[in-house]
Amino acid sequence: MHLQLDGRGPLHAQLTRALKVALAHGRAGQGAKLPPTRALARDLGLSRNTVLTAYEQLRAEGFMEARVGSGSFVTSPLLAEAANDAQPMVAPPQTAYARRAREIHDPAWLGRSQPAGIRYSFQYGLPLVNPALTTAWARELARAAAYTAPNYPDAQGLPALREAICDYLARRRGVQAAPEDVLIVSGTQQAVSLSARVLLEPGDLAVVEEPQYFALRQILQIHGARVHGVDVDNDGLLPDRMPKESPRMVCVTPSHQFPSGAVLSLQRRLELLQYARRHDTWILEDDYDGEFRYDSKPLAALRSLDRDGRVLYVGTFSKTLFPSLRLGYVVMPTALRRDLVTAKWAQDFGSSAIEQAALAHFMQSGGFERHLRRSARTLLERRAALLEGLHAISQGRLEIADSHAGMHLVVWLRGKKNADLDAILAFAQRLGLGLHTIRPHYLRTPERAGLLMGYCGLSVAQIREAMPLFARVLDAAHA
Repeated sequence: MHLQLDGRGPLHAQLTRALKVALAHGRAGQGAKLPPTRALARDLGLSRNTVLTAYEQLRAEGFMEARVGSGSFVTSPLLAEAANDAQPMVAPPQTAYARRAREIHDPAWLGRSQPAGIRYSFQYGLPLVNPALTTAWARELARAAAYTAPNYPDAQGLPALREAICDYLARRRGVQAAPEDVLIVSGTQQAVSLSARVLLEPGDLAVVEEPQYFALRQILQIHGARVHGVDVDNDGLLPDRMPKESPRMVCVTPSHQFPSGAVLSLQRRLELLQYARRHDTWILEDDYDGEFRYDSKPLAALRSLDRDGRVLYVGTFSKTLFPSLRLGYVVMPTALRRDLVTAKWAQDFGSSAIEQAALAHFMQSGGFERHLRRSARTLLERRAALLEGLHAISQGRLEIADSHAGMHLVVWLRGKKNADLDAILAFAQRLGLGLHTIRPHYLRTPERAGLLMGYCGLSVAQIREAMPLFARVLDAAHA
């Protein structure tokens, strides 16, 4: 039997499709005996397990049967149309949600892979590589796997992890919460999505900072919200520019505004809470990297000032540990607790119990905060190296917005327009330097050329090696 594999996907799936095509074109009619698995594997240069898997799939679909001692036989004819699945069906969006998702989200962002040849990438969101953490985490996972119950976890999250988070927040962020207030989620993305499901109907108004984290804005838009941006300055969001129309939801990053780095002043925090009270509005506080401050201890969270139960406090372990650990949490207002937990249950029945158990023990044992202290020292060194390098090559060509916190800096290219930036980034890429525009984080594209420079994923040595390349980029841009 001549079979042609199409090269798409696993070998067993390719072989299954090839066998279907052979059956559909009459090369083996009803009742015909198929080649023995060992012989077919030898003829095609495949493993016998691959052939066995393909035969088992055909048996499961009812196209062949195995007879003990006799072999495998075709039991049902197959139409050519049924075998030809090389071209998947193209369909328009089936719902308004799907239509909005196609219009708003660029699938290219899903992979976020680096172009070939990039040696030094200042991309925000790259993990801080820490071999000691890798070893400690492997140990915690092995320990948790040995005793974690194999059944579905509590959709709200393991009690041990929720208790550990409450203890941590009380000491480090000034947030007083009970374990029943905490919902374990798969990172900030899911926290925002669940909040949008619970709080927003299509067409409702949602306020974001301008600029803001692009993914947060896109989630709200995909859920059908009318997104309104409110400007920020050096003291954070400007409450006097809030809309007169009552928004259902206001999303803020008060401890370290993303991406500008501003800290929302105490006066403005109080004004924002008063606004929420007057307008019957909910506030989502995204505390994405509030643990990392380099000029003082971390500020108390906005949630700690909330007396009306209107703030949803969102934290994540993607920045404090690593992004592949899809765990975060929401400290829920009492009034929304049932709705948020139900939304989480409906979406995925709960986050991984083994990883939750590992994280709970890591926090309870003190390992998490030891890691935070080490990470803060490392990030401080990298930040200092980046600032030193930028000042050395600037020659008046750069405006550096130093935020004294977090894992990134905003750098503006003086005298350059946003329209100039694509050519500048392309030249940097040819040199092996990954620079990244701040443009996606604006609702209204800025006129100036701005960069978002993350330093978490580069060592001090790499940052220093990258600076001469950046200097060449600036020289070319101003030639």
